[in-house]
Amino acid sequence: MTERRQNSQGWECVKSEGPPPFVTHRLFRHADGSIREWLSRKHRKGLMARELGLTEAVGKLLIRCLWMPRELNWWIGSVFALGASLFAIASILSLAPDLAAALSLAPSQVNAIYFAGSIPFTTAAYLQLFQAANSGALPDEDREPPGRLKVFGWKPDNVGWLSCALQFAGTILFNFNTFDAMLPSLSWFDTDLVVWIPNFVGSILFLASGYLAFIETGHQYWAWRPGNLSWWIVLINLLGCLGFMISALLALTLPEPTAPWRDTLSVTFTLQGAICFFLGAVLMLPETVREEAVSQG
Repeated sequence: MTERRQNSQGWECVKSEGPPPFVTHRLFRHADGSIREWLSRKHRKGLMARELGLTEAVGKLLIRCLWMPRELNWWIGSVFALGASLFAIASILSLAPDLAAALSLAPSQVNAIYFAGSIPFTTAAYLQLFQAANSGALPDEDREPPGRLKVFGWKPDNVGWLSCALQFAGTILFNFNTFDAMLPSLSWFDTDLVVWIPNFVGSILFLASGYLAFIETGHQYWAWRPGNLSWWIVLINLLGCLGFMISALLALTLPEPTAPWRDTLSVTFTLQGAICFFLGAVLMLPETVREEAVSQG
């Protein structure tokens, strides 16, 4: 697919591709003959243009990316990692009631840890949506005059913005789900209504968001790019979304008592999802490092 459009700065889009109906990869040519590559994820996150490999990210950049408070993407990754850590801790305590008892934690207090973890999830998801809403113009578009920042934006034809919007909506449902789980003496019907349904719908939104992020990075409905750090991030996060989805399916409450293995397996998949989200969030930190820092490595 090819676009032809030139702005006042002399940039023209000569090639565009992506999984229909989205465009995730473009090539721009300047009037002087120079070429600029555009990648959807890099653009919306304000990352450096060239692709990083997993080995390079972990080997060269992991130490210097531990403190970058001026970078919004660093905050997004750090806050996501915090939320995932709390979800993992709560899952471990749920799977090991003796450990929870040794720490003098009642089941309601373990549920409170889940709720505490949902707050950083929502915070990071909103920051990511805000970031996508305020991504700049394309090289061949005339820049918009300076104005107020967009709170949410509206870019439903942009796969990155759509992924962020669905994820943010899913985190809000997890806020309700984890808060309602702390309510005492819920019947099986009430549990399904105020705990399971938000969990189930939120997990669907997470899964859709994770897949959109995956195709945004791979530029196809399925791609195998193990040498690409961003591909690893979205793949690991997609696996986390799958874990949450399976956990939600197993967590449905029925009028009659359910087999203990179902609850155990549900929490196990929540733990698996939390671990994946933590790893994906940590890998976002070296992804944030600027080109000048890479060239010094």
